[in-house]
Amino acid sequence: MNLIDRAKNIITSPKTEWDVVANEEPNIQQIITGYVIPLALISAIASFVGYGLVGAPFLGASVTWGIVQAIIVIFTAVLVVIIAAFVVDALAPSFGSQKNMGRAVQLIAYSITPAWIGGIFNIYPPLGIIGALFGLFGLYLLYLGFTPLMQTPEDKKVGYIIVSIVVLIVVYIVLGVILSAIFLGIFGLSMLSAYG
Repeated sequence: MNLIDRAKNIITSPKTEWDVVANEEPNIQQIITGYVIPLALISAIASFVGYGLVGAPFLGASVTWGIVQAIIVIFTAVLVVIIAAFVVDALAPSFGSQKNMGRAVQLIAYSITPAWIGGIFNIYPPLGIIGALFGLFGLYLLYLGFTPLMQTPEDKKVGYIIVSIVVLIVVYIVLGVILSAIFLGIFGLSMLSAYG
């Protein structure tokens, strides 16, 4: 299935699409390179424009800051999918679910789709929160995907999703902080000169 059809179907008819996904053989590399990175590029390009050309409140615009934001978006997208899928897979037996890293990658990657599409709002940084709110729909997608992909029993689904959501949030925040520190360290001097 191509990226546009998958993204559209996972958002507009998620129950049906999860069944389609469950019948596919998971290919982690293909999901990362053919789905995660292209969708994360939407948010990355919007972040570059927003922070690099339009400007953030109290900071103004800096091409360097835009580049840093775009790089952080891409790295975070890939790392969140891999780390969160690893945790979801590791937790599977505790919730009576099938342990399968490929399925966990499918579950996480496709559930985050609305957040990546909502990332277009980063084109004007004050509206970035709207894009983040799109991610809330992703939680519903995650909930729907547990049974067809991880074979999670209905009575264990709520606990599994709560633990998974906490892990996703923590992973996303920690990665954001670490990557920001790394890239600000690398680009810091040129950013200071851009604003000074």
